[in-house]
Amino acid sequence: MANTPQSKKRAKQNEARFAVNKMRRSRIRTFLRQVEEAIASGDQAAAAAALKQAQPELMRGVTKGVVHKNTAARKMSRLSSRVKALA
Repeated sequence: MANTPQSKKRAKQNEARFAVNKMRRSRIRTFLRQVEEAIASGDQAAAAAALKQAQPELMRGVTKGVVHKNTAARKMSRLSSRVKALA
């Protein structure tokens, strides 16, 4: 348990940051799931639109430090190739 004022403050800051990061991660996963569902339905136009919406969300996660840059690049590459394969 936090004893010093500094450690109490750090614990509060960590909780707040955890909540924000959890929200961001959840939002990214939602957008990625929408792309997956569009791919599963076989609708190339819907999949492309969902991918176009997911891309900035994923990159925002990179700039905020929630997702690693290479992870985001890998996810975008794999999703875009799967959307392209629907054509």
